[in-house]
Amino acid sequence: MATIPPQESPMESMKTRRRRREIGDKDRPERGQEETGETSWTVGSQVTLPYLMAGIGMVLAGFELDIIQHWPVFKAMSEIFILAPALVGLKGNLEMTLASRLSTAANTGKLDSAADCWLLVTSNLAVIQLQATVVGFIAAVVAITLGSISGGNIELSRAILLCASSTSTAFIASLILNITYLAPALCVLLIMVTPVWLLIARRNSSSREVLQSGWQPVLVAMLISSCGGLILDKMITDPRFQGMAVFTPVINGVGGNLVAIQASRISTYLHQSSIPGELPQGMKDLCPTVCQIFLRSGPNSNSARVLLFLVVPGHLLFLFTIHVARAGHASITHMFTIFYLIASLVQVFLLLCGAELLVRLAWKLRLDPDNFSIPYLTAFGDLLGIGFLAICFYAKLMTEG
Repeated sequence: MATIPPQESPMESMKTRRRRREIGDKDRPERGQEETGETSWTVGSQVTLPYLMAGIGMVLAGFELDIIQHWPVFKAMSEIFILAPALVGLKGNLEMTLASRLSTAANTGKLDSAADCWLLVTSNLAVIQLQATVVGFIAAVVAITLGSISGGNIELSRAILLCASSTSTAFIASLILNITYLAPALCVLLIMVTPVWLLIARRNSSSREVLQSGWQPVLVAMLISSCGGLILDKMITDPRFQGMAVFTPVINGVGGNLVAIQASRISTYLHQSSIPGELPQGMKDLCPTVCQIFLRSGPNSNSARVLLFLVVPGHLLFLFTIHVARAGHASITHMFTIFYLIASLVQVFLLLCGAELLVRLAWKLRLDPDNFSIPYLTAFGDLLGIGFLAICFYAKLMTEG
């Protein structure tokens, strides 16, 4: 009697077939690296312009946060500062994981057919819309809880407004709540449409996999970012730390963007070079050393060096923009610039090291790194960025008075 082979997940079956097709090349362990032919100059030329454009966007976001922190609603509801990093990080996580999944799909031939492309894109868009609505509501609940623990009780009307604002912001980034008494109805309405996104998302196998296993990373990342928001809430309301608001989106966004690029590149390389649960030649070490990450030859090390190199010139440009625009309430002195650049370098260095470790670990555990690694890395980037920024202001106070 013929035996029925065990069922494989979509990612594993695709990788198994690819590995079997490439069995004739198994004597070339660095096949993926040889085929890419990417140099540091190639990586830098591709990354620099999007990196700078995104950085300018973060600077503008910092300008906006610096202005609206003085609005009455922000003074009356400091929980918004706890919510801000979690909500911004949530949107970034969902969009970057989507970009990473599509990048891997494009490099593995899953977008070659127009019909497959349309189905994959629409299903994945429905997934992130569903996750944004649900996790946005949960983020508001976490912010309310942390705010009540640190600052006492919170009124029911404020809690409802915070939940509605968070859910609607996650659902439609540009939505502004002008009528407070419509907040409960709006919150209920947005939650009621989630079954629609669920039905659309289940049409594609890869998006069904995200529905089943993609919640834990964004939820844990939201909790980590909320801890950073708690630090921001304490610092931004302290007169000694005036001006911190304008730098927060910049240092958080730069770190998150750079590590997301690296994590996506490593994940795509693994999809092309190996099968889930098996690390390819040249990446056998589950916990690589710093020299292996930054100094060896190969596309992943090239990109790590380029991304780390971009930190200082990029932040200098962003600091100069803030200085010229005279944004914020803190003067950008030479000492503060030195502290800030050191903090930014340490932040990105730790994140790039974490990307190598986390992506390899996820692959070894047969988890898709496109879904699992980026939320954790960007959330830790937010926490490190806010923490290091607070240390910079402390050091500025100690050295300059």
